[in-house]
Amino acid sequence: MRRVFPSSRFFAECASQGNGIALDSTLLISLFVLIASALPLRAQCVSGQIVQLSKPTVTSDLGSGLDIDARVFSFGRSLGQERQNTKAPAAIATSGNARIDPLSSRPFISLEKVRSEAEPSLEWSGSEEESLSSAGGQHPAEKDTSADDVSASSVFIARHHNRPDRNLDIYYRNRREFSLDVGWHPVNIPFIYDFAVGDSYNMTPLKYTLVPIVASLRWHVTNVGWRWIFRGNMDFTFSGAVTLIPRGPETHYYSLDFGIRRNFVYRNWKVVPFFEQRGGAGFINAKEPLGVQFAQGQNLTFTYNLGVGARYNIDSKYSFSAGMNYMHVSNGYLSEPAFYNYGINVYGPMFGLDVRLGKPHHNASQ
Repeated sequence: MRRVFPSSRFFAECASQGNGIALDSTLLISLFVLIASALPLRAQCVSGQIVQLSKPTVTSDLGSGLDIDARVFSFGRSLGQERQNTKAPAAIATSGNARIDPLSSRPFISLEKVRSEAEPSLEWSGSEEESLSSAGGQHPAEKDTSADDVSASSVFIARHHNRPDRNLDIYYRNRREFSLDVGWHPVNIPFIYDFAVGDSYNMTPLKYTLVPIVASLRWHVTNVGWRWIFRGNMDFTFSGAVTLIPRGPETHYYSLDFGIRRNFVYRNWKVVPFFEQRGGAGFINAKEPLGVQFAQGQNLTFTYNLGVGARYNIDSKYSFSAGMNYMHVSNGYLSEPAFYNYGINVYGPMFGLDVRLGKPHHNASQ
């Protein structure tokens, strides 16, 4: 029996050696746990985020030590998977503190240094919500502010669109104005309606320069109407004019005129374009009967004016105007056959001042 089965002393020695090996394993695990607890582990992935491992709890229990060892092993496996997912290794800038691991032939990075460099720039306590909101677009408070801005802007646009038209207090029916216009017409041209009377747009060698001074009463006969570029109103003009003739055989011309003006009134425009025509009759000190060739054939003459310009409204009472005016003076062939009707055809700039008469008007629709 002693030769077949070992002695009990042999079993006792094996048991004592097994206990020693288990004790050595427990001591090694405890030593690794102490070293790992002294260094709070962090790892940096390619995206630049710092992954911090919670500090393991050190206990004297062997089961707790094995649990810590399992967590460390799972952390290493997660780092390996992270490196496999990123084809290029993370580049960590070090200032001469990296040393070479003889086993892997790659620089060994101090995790404590990474922690000290990353902590000033990364504060995760309460900042995760801010980063997520900034990445998503707007912070809830900013969304509320932008919504308020949109509503305020829409209200402003609506108010701008519905803003009262101040020109309705200037151009309205039965408005009366006094106007004084002065012109300087030195340019001589043929009669613009020669095609209607059968003439060939001929000019005489005698040149004129006319300086009309026109005092008018304007009566607005319509309110602002029509649409698009035709929006505006009409006014009638009753004028008395004194025309000086600094160049020409005659010296003066007096006339009474009636005119129609179309004002192109756009919403809240201070500058209002206009188109007008005036016609009348008057007296001139004719010189052709006195032997002056190409002068006027008789004293009774007729006048026609055609003008375009723009009016600037200072307020509802005062305004200025400026434009170009064509002026024609002739006797309408009444002097023939004794004296030929040569006529005068000139044009030049015209300037005016308009003043409202009566009380101000307030449009009831505003």
